[in-house]
Amino acid sequence: MKSSSQGKSKFRNVFVCQQCGKESPKWLGHCPDCQTWNSFVETRIATSRTPSRSYTTENRPRELSQVEKGDFLRFPLGFAEVNRVLGGGLVPGSLVLVGGEPGIGKSTLLLQISAMMARNDNVVAYISGEESINQVKLRSERLGIEGKGIHFLSEPDLLSVLECLEGLSPQLAIIDSIQTMYLEDVAGTPGNISQVRECTWRLERWAKQRNVPLLITGHVTKEGAIAGPGTLEHIVDVVLYFEGEPFSNYRVLRSVKNRFGSTNEVGIFEMSDRGLMEVDNPSQVFLSAHKDETMGSVVVPTLEGNRPLLVEIQALTTPNSFAPPRRIANGVDFNRLLLIIAVLTKRAGLKLFNQDIIVNVTGGLRVNEPAADLGIALAIASSFLDARPISSLVALGEVGLNGELRGVSQIERRIAEATRLGFKSCLMPRLKSKASTDMAYIQLLEAGSVAEALRLGLTRGGGKESAKGESTEQE
Repeated sequence: MKSSSQGKSKFRNVFVCQQCGKESPKWLGHCPDCQTWNSFVETRIATSRTPSRSYTTENRPRELSQVEKGDFLRFPLGFAEVNRVLGGGLVPGSLVLVGGEPGIGKSTLLLQISAMMARNDNVVAYISGEESINQVKLRSERLGIEGKGIHFLSEPDLLSVLECLEGLSPQLAIIDSIQTMYLEDVAGTPGNISQVRECTWRLERWAKQRNVPLLITGHVTKEGAIAGPGTLEHIVDVVLYFEGEPFSNYRVLRSVKNRFGSTNEVGIFEMSDRGLMEVDNPSQVFLSAHKDETMGSVVVPTLEGNRPLLVEIQALTTPNSFAPPRRIANGVDFNRLLLIIAVLTKRAGLKLFNQDIIVNVTGGLRVNEPAADLGIALAIASSFLDARPISSLVALGEVGLNGELRGVSQIERRIAEATRLGFKSCLMPRLKSKASTDMAYIQLLEAGSVAEALRLGLTRGGGKESAKGESTEQE
């Protein structure tokens, strides 16, 4: 005789952090996992006993060496930049999360992807819980998208959405956004951690069972992370961030998780009145307004994934005698900026203790790799000393706490990109072995320390104090 409790749902009340999904039996003012304040909300969770299951032919364990590799097909999209980030295209049955700030262009990107998929006689299902069909129609007309093959539904109820998807049998499905979807049998309002988690799980099961790629968008928190990162980012197969400054036309699509490819690739777009356009030569675009030998301006060859990219780093220093000096970092890591300022003060003898220092990466880009350290240091020193960088110079290298310069990866590719764009000199760490690439068209200025790099990279004289004089004082 079966137990009367088997199969019956039971409920328990727990407190769930709305940022990371941590559960607690009592209310906490401060989440110990994500360090967020006042994020715990009481939630009613259904629990049920699951009957035991036996192995079947399909789910029995098998030795990995005996498993045959199947055909790993992808759906290439019309955007080569998106294909680059995804690793070649969309994988059937994959769940892709696209996050970004409101107004950054997520819906525009997905609508253009839908149009490109529909051109090949594919059926695309576009589900929106935020916008009406008339709003999306206005956007499609502005983008020049006819909409043939794109089936739009404005519905936040996930059960109705899944029923619609079953009827359409699409080759691509889009949910915009996951925070607007809800299930009546799950406690809480749309957007809370329980609703988001359960809706994502059901969409993931549908995509895997039907072998249909599914794209979903997610809002971001004030810190720039996708709302509910502790749940969403672990459930989905691919996590993409769509980034860009509000005042800039350029957008960067960056991968932070990819089960089917590398997370080192990025895609670069330009927002226009006709939608997002791919940037074929980003280095030339970002340096279009760069003027050679400008004080406080240095070009740095960075790597965005496997793509070399030249960016301009600007710095401005001004005396501040009446208040604590300010440090402002736009596009670079703030703690890394403090490290470089400390090294310039201690190891290169620059008296920066009473200077407001502002560092900016032009074009609204963000540079996170340590290879930009030397360029930041050179830009700050150039502004402080009123000394211009030498003509046609790029700088790269990591700065250590003792003022030493450390090598970075893929130097040859970075230098080759600088040579292609006409730069004549490269300030870099001293190499133990010579570069294999032909360097006949560029002069390599090798330095072992920041002080030596300032002597080589900045013009002599013509300022408060020459770079050479400062470096000699320290030595």
